[in-house]
Amino acid sequence: MALLAAEHLTVTFPECEAPVLSDASFSLEAGDFAVLCGATGCGKTTLLRMCKPELTPRCTQSGAVLFDGQPLSAYDRKHTASQIGFVMQHPEQQIVTDRVWHELAFGLENMNTPPDIMRRRIAEIASYFGMEDWLDRDPASLSGGQKQLLNLASVMIMQPRLLLLDEPTAQLDPIAAADFLTTLHRLNRDFSVTILLAEHRLEEVIPQCTALLLMDRGTVVMQDAPRRLLKQLPADAPVLAGMPAAVRLYHAMHMQGECPLSVSEARQTLMPQLICEKTTLPEPEPRPEAAPAVTVSEAYFRYERSGRDILNDLTFSVQTGELYCMIGGNGAGKSTVLGVLAGLYRCYAGTVEIFGKRIRDYKQRSLHQNCVTLLPQDVQTVFLCNTAAEELAETDKHYAETLRDFPFDLQPLLSQHPYDLSGGEQQLLALAKVMLTQPRLLLLDEPTKGLDAQSKLRLAEVLRGLTAQGVTVLMVTHDIEFAACHADRCGFLSRGALISADIPARFFS
Repeated sequence: MALLAAEHLTVTFPECEAPVLSDASFSLEAGDFAVLCGATGCGKTTLLRMCKPELTPRCTQSGAVLFDGQPLSAYDRKHTASQIGFVMQHPEQQIVTDRVWHELAFGLENMNTPPDIMRRRIAEIASYFGMEDWLDRDPASLSGGQKQLLNLASVMIMQPRLLLLDEPTAQLDPIAAADFLTTLHRLNRDFSVTILLAEHRLEEVIPQCTALLLMDRGTVVMQDAPRRLLKQLPADAPVLAGMPAAVRLYHAMHMQGECPLSVSEARQTLMPQLICEKTTLPEPEPRPEAAPAVTVSEAYFRYERSGRDILNDLTFSVQTGELYCMIGGNGAGKSTVLGVLAGLYRCYAGTVEIFGKRIRDYKQRSLHQNCVTLLPQDVQTVFLCNTAAEELAETDKHYAETLRDFPFDLQPLLSQHPYDLSGGEQQLLALAKVMLTQPRLLLLDEPTKGLDAQSKLRLAEVLRGLTAQGVTVLMVTHDIEFAACHADRCGFLSRGALISADIPARFFS
């Protein structure tokens, strides 16, 4: 008997004509590690929330979700709260206390767990996750990876049988994301917890998962073991763009036999077929020199007078019309750089110039009026209205004309509340809203999070169109592949200082 199953599930939100989920069906056996993938807005988040009664949105529903053979409605909330765990995309949204050990104890306290059992479980889970040294820390002081690990530990301390995760690595740098996914594999292996993971970072998870679920337009169109499912995909399937490089190569070369899932497997398959001399890629043509849009020289910044320097002797420049990608680990100071350039923070030493003028010489209104616009990492902070249409109209009443060439179809979203959208849809709506300000300098903090591979390609088209018009784009990102493929230059930030910067071909070599 399946541990989790959906049977012909159809879900429609209030004031929406089209269903978000349409006749969706799937089943997972106990101990499965399943990955849920599909285009941005295809219904992944809604499907996950329908499997967690405490998070089920207000909707009209037909069909059923079964847990251990029974409809979810047959269980009381105490049972599903402990047996079905959920980890969200944004680490901060799930943390509710002021100490790490308080966070671990919170769920157990709500279940009236005896104190001696609570202490034992906290000690066990802290040891398993390697958290003993930061049990007394404030969660706000943790890195993004540590916060998400804390969320996972807070769920696992309840000893659930089913673990649901909605793009849990979207906010993490590649190293923290890899560590988090490795921990998931350990949990599945050590405790046989059943996992359903919605994820766009597929390079790491597909080789390890036991089942792959492919969603499209609100329904599960395919479910199978990853190797079999990926072999069946047509070579021109849009979903292939987000699959591991080994899978894309398999289809591009029309290979036969088993589909490789990892680079090592692809190398073993391809090496006997490759007979060619070593070659090097030609050097890209140098970009014409342009006046600097951003110049930062020996800048220092700290949030508290007695605190440590977040920016430490930071020096770099961005040319007008350039797409510049800044990468670095969680806590390196990337978002702080954008805050300084947007005029939200003031450095206590050094100089910051925007288009040749010191930022302190701008009046606040003149800096933000058709000059500098920031899309923050938490895009929900830019939403102020009750519908997506009102959000856009607040910035530009003629938004439909201004966004005529915007390559994303926002029409299905316009009547919905921004908070009811998926993470990827919120990202697209926020991007459209900031573009309506028609800035000369566009600052983007993790704009690719929550986006599928096809949406990332269209985002690159948007940014390339802006730079062709002379708009300067400074983008902070953990998306190494996006930076390598689309940036004019990349810079590496570490502990508040720029360590290196160059064109992608040399930067990543």
